[in-house]
Amino acid sequence: MRIKNVFIGMLVLLMACEKDIQIEPLVNEPKLVVDAEIENGGFPIVVLSTSLNYFSSIDTATLFASFINNAKVQLSNGTKTVTLQVTEQRFPQGGRFVFYTTPITNPIIGEPGKSYQLTIEHLGKTYQSTTTIPLITKTIDSMWSDKVPNRPANDSFRVLKGTITDPPGLGNYIRYFTKVNNQPFFPGFNSAFDDGVIDGKKYTISIDKGVDKNQPFERENYGFFKLGDTITVRLSNIDKASYDFWRTWEFAFQSIGNPFSSPGVVKGNISNGALGAFCGYGSQYKTYICKD
Repeated sequence: MRIKNVFIGMLVLLMACEKDIQIEPLVNEPKLVVDAEIENGGFPIVVLSTSLNYFSSIDTATLFASFINNAKVQLSNGTKTVTLQVTEQRFPQGGRFVFYTTPITNPIIGEPGKSYQLTIEHLGKTYQSTTTIPLITKTIDSMWSDKVPNRPANDSFRVLKGTITDPPGLGNYIRYFTKVNNQPFFPGFNSAFDDGVIDGKKYTISIDKGVDKNQPFERENYGFFKLGDTITVRLSNIDKASYDFWRTWEFAFQSIGNPFSSPGVVKGNISNGALGAFCGYGSQYKTYICKD
C-alpha cells in the first residue's frame, strides 16, 4: 500500500509540472522556383514562381499570386541569345498559367545534340542553368496490349507493353509520358530511368499509364489503359542532371506522409540557391490504339 501511495504521489507531482509547449514553425525566406524545359522541335517553356512555406494556406489565388511575371529571362543556344517573353494562358475552368517563351519573330527551337543556357534576373539576383537535348538514341521499337492477369474475361482494362532498344554505353537516361485520347500528357508515377541494368540490350517492359499527381491516386486500376484508347507515348532522352532531378523529386513526392521513409534532397540544377530544374528532352512519339 505504501508503494502504491508513493507512485500516486509521484504521478500527481508530474501532472502538476506539465507545461504547454507551443512550437513555432520556421518561416523561410521565399526562394525562386524554376520549372523550365526545351524539347526537340519545340519552343522553351519557363515557369517562375515563389516558394511557399510548408504550413501556408494554399488556394488557387495564392498559387496564381506565386507566379513571377517581371523577371528578365534569356536563353542562349551558343550562337544566338534571345530574351523570352512572358505569356499568360487562361483555362475555361478559371485557372491561369504564366510562363516565358521565345518570341515568334525571333525563336529558338530545340535541336537534338545542342546545349542551352538559361539566365534569369530577378530582384537583383542572377540565376543560371545549362541543359542538353540528347540525341534520340534510345527508342521504342513496338507496342502492344495484353489482358490484365487475374481479371474476368470481359474486363476492359489492358496492360500496355513495348520493346525498347538501349544503345551500348552507360549514361542513356530517359523520362516517359503517356497521353490518352485528347487528354494531356502525364508522366509515369515513376517516370525517370537509367540504363545501369539493361545497357546495350533490347528489352520488353510494361508501360504504365501516366498519372496526374494533383489528383488522388487510384490504386485498383493504376497503370492500366482501356480497350479503344488511343495511346501516345512520349519517350524522352534526357541528360544526367535532368535524370537526377526527376529521380529525386519523385522519391520525395512518394515519401510524403510516410513516417518510415528516408529523408531525401531534390537535386536541382539552378544556381544561386534557386529550386527546380531546366531540362532538355530529345523525344520520340509513338501511338497505339488499344485492342485485343
